[in-house]
Amino acid sequence: MLHGPAVQLSEDKSSAYKAKIGIYLFVFYLLVYTGFVVINTWKPKLMEIKVFMDLNLAVVYGFGLIILAIAAGLVYNFICTRAEDRMNGQGAE
Repeated sequence: MLHGPAVQLSEDKSSAYKAKIGIYLFVFYLLVYTGFVVINTWKPKLMEIKVFMDLNLAVVYGFGLIILAIAAGLVYNFICTRAEDRMNGQGAE
């Protein structure tokens, strides 16, 4: 059996916009992660400080990075879906 694509693929007019948004979110995450690395490199004792519910800064910061990455992915998906609908004319159907 010959199987073709389920949808007709065409030019994505929003790809440049999506790339720009992705780069902005990446740079933001990179800055937050750089803070984590800098603290661990130059002031590792700071990571031992209890900051939340008897958890130290290392654990809270680490989980914060994970949650931030998930949130950034969800925000990226939301923004890009709206941009695709607007720029590619999907919302008019």
